[in-house]
Amino acid sequence: MGLANLPFGFYGAAVLITVPQLLAARGIPQPTIAAITATAMIPTFCGFLLAPILDVHFDRRSYAIFFGLLTAALAVMALLSIGNLGRFTALLVGGFLAANLFYNALGGWLGDIVAKGDEGKLGASFTIGNVGGFGAGAISFITLMRLLPEPLGAFAVGGLIATPVLLCLFIPPSSTLRRGAKESFAALFRDIGQLIRRPAVLRTLFMFGLPAASFALTNSLGGLGARFQASEQFVAVMAGTGVTVAAILSIMTVPLILKRVSPRPLYLAVGSTGALFTLSLILLPRTPAVFALALIGENVFQAGAFVVECTIVFRSIGDDNPLAATQFALLQAATALPITYMQAVDGQAFGNGGMPEMFFVDAGLSLVACAILLPFVTRWHRLERSGASSPRVLPV
Repeated sequence: MGLANLPFGFYGAAVLITVPQLLAARGIPQPTIAAITATAMIPTFCGFLLAPILDVHFDRRSYAIFFGLLTAALAVMALLSIGNLGRFTALLVGGFLAANLFYNALGGWLGDIVAKGDEGKLGASFTIGNVGGFGAGAISFITLMRLLPEPLGAFAVGGLIATPVLLCLFIPPSSTLRRGAKESFAALFRDIGQLIRRPAVLRTLFMFGLPAASFALTNSLGGLGARFQASEQFVAVMAGTGVTVAAILSIMTVPLILKRVSPRPLYLAVGSTGALFTLSLILLPRTPAVFALALIGENVFQAGAFVVECTIVFRSIGDDNPLAATQFALLQAATALPITYMQAVDGQAFGNGGMPEMFFVDAGLSLVACAILLPFVTRWHRLERSGASSPRVLPV
């Protein structure tokens, strides 16, 4: 179930690792690269507006297969248009929109059929699919683009993105009763109104919307290898092998911690510890070894945060939820929002003061967000332990 999420990780690697390297090799300035990748990621936090279509008419498995294949096709078209930055950026945005709808259809579908008590395992395996796809794409895509002629390299990248979609055929569909389009859209605003008024949803949106554990530097470091005297091949190997192995170990550790620590306090712990790690990078020399440490470390903390976020979201869905994909999309959009705006903030900070200012601004804002959330999380945790939290299953 988790490995079915590989295409989302693959596309993320194409946009956040391969594209910055390709653009940097063409002499495109780093602030422009950061702006392009930040623009491409806009659908990750506003794509939830289209998520209600995933809960009507067709089953979510069909939607996942369609949008997974569309993601691969748009990736090919974008890589073939890299000479035209306007069209290139537009295709990257379209690809991330398709990838986001694939991700939401898959998440709503799996969250609806997962056995009660297994949400943490699903959150870990779902994140492994994302991180594994990202790592495999980071190391293979740039190699394919360099070794193969231009059209063949782009088509090979698209083929790798599309192949894991076949896994969807071996997972049972949801048993939730599907609604017709007319019925669904007539009741859409009522249902979404019920959804966003739930205290648990409001709390989660507030917590995820702040940059407490965004670790957006993972999206900026891929194009800065030359600043550390690191070659393209070294960047690809570190982003692929090093990051993937370390992140998966982090992902496998989090469910063990969740048996002893509640998700929300753990989320703040990951964010604040990771911010302190980011601050320590300011004092280190600009060498390939430090680049590997920075890239791997930021991804380890981000992967841990992803598992905690997925666990919180899957627990909120419940069984036979007719708005499973919509709820999953809404809460996941909140997790993507700080990654997107922090990507732009980090790029601006880099333009003003280089890497030291970028590290300082990113870590400083994370620590401020954790400090703001701490009293709220403490109160929410106390309410949940006293049994005053709202019901888990959405009443529609």
